Amino acid sequence: MRALVIEDDGKLGRLLQRGLSEAGFSVDLAEDGESGLYHAETEAYDAIVLDLMIPRLSGREVLARLRAGGRRTPVLILTARDGLDDKVASLDQGADDYLTKPFAIAELCARMRALIRRDHRVTSSKLTVGDLELDLAARTVRRGGRDIALSQKQFALLELLALQRGRVVSRTEIYEKIYDAGSDTLSNVVDVHMCRLRELVDRGFDRRLIHTVRGHGYRLHAGGEDT
Repeated sequence: MRALVIEDDGKLGRLLQRGLSEAGFSVDLAEDGESGLYHAETEAYDAIVLDLMIPRLSGREVLARLRAGGRRTPVLILTARDGLDDKVASLDQGADDYLTKPFAIAELCARMRALIRRDHRVTSSKLTVGDLELDLAARTVRRGGRDIALSQKQFALLELLALQRGRVVSRTEIYEKIYDAGSDTLSNVVDVHMCRLRELVDRGFDRRLIHTVRGHGYRLHAGGEDT
């Protein structure tokens, strides 16, 4: 999953970037409201962490412009402002969650995962597709009772497909959601990683779960053949 952090405190921004990355997110960092708004309007993010007190455009102005422009990306406000009025105003304006500083990075990551599940209308951190089980919180995968060890990037790919199970996910969407803006990757990287993921998930089983839809992308579902 891909996240945008808009935070002007460089040290805290890097801490957030590292913590979210360790939790499996691809993370972009913006240090002011104008650049944050630009990223949010031009890139595909699963969730945004937004400070209220940032230069050039306030966090509240960034949020207002995003919602006025029809952007429904989940936004978690992360701020030192702990007053009830600030919280109520932000939530009424379109924020999806509100967390005050100081905070625990584990809680922030859990809240981000919850926002993304809600956005995909998923009620549990455990997803099941056929005999495949993903625990999004523990970041573990089992199929047919057997543990499957995945790299961080492989898990992110499978998580994206599982959250949109049954729907074709294009290569472009996969690239945008899995790799951050600073990635220097080859044009065929999605196909290479997906080929390896299919070996890990489908090898040794009679039924394929990861399907190629030629000319369109990939989908995860429990029946049928490649088309």
